[in-house]
Amino acid sequence: MPVEEDLKHLRRCVELARQALQAGDEPFGSVLVDAEGKVLMEDHNRVAGGDRTRHPEFALARWAAENMTPEERAAATVYTSGEHCPMCAAAHGWVGLGRIVYAASSRQLNQWLEAFGVPPGPVRSYPIQDIVPDAVVEGPFPELEEEVRELHRHYHLRSRN
Repeated sequence: MPVEEDLKHLRRCVELARQALQAGDEPFGSVLVDAEGKVLMEDHNRVAGGDRTRHPEFALARWAAENMTPEERAAATVYTSGEHCPMCAAAHGWVGLGRIVYAASSRQLNQWLEAFGVPPGPVRSYPIQDIVPDAVVEGPFPELEEEVRELHRHYHLRSRN
């Protein structure tokens, strides 16, 4: 897929992350796109209600398992504002989804959180390919780095107050 198309979908992920932030949630957003470039589903983080598994990448994997054939899943692309956590990467792998494209990496996010003074979470972060070795992964996209970082900075500054 051309880089312009990737950036279009990643920008939508960042907008969904902004919606999550406005709803009081952590700023993550994801979009599931079929082989023809049609958006099938999109979601944002919903962990603020107490269920820390309500990540958008996990929701997309579950939706794909229920609504797509294995062949359609393998040809699809998941776009996301931040690289999958281990839980979401495993769901992606188990469901057999195709390519993953992310705006910001887990490594970047961890560096930002450390700089913001946020203590590490209960689950260690790993690159997607450490969880799903054969995954086709693209990212990060420097064009969106500052915008994603600012969403996280805003969330974590607000959570402290």
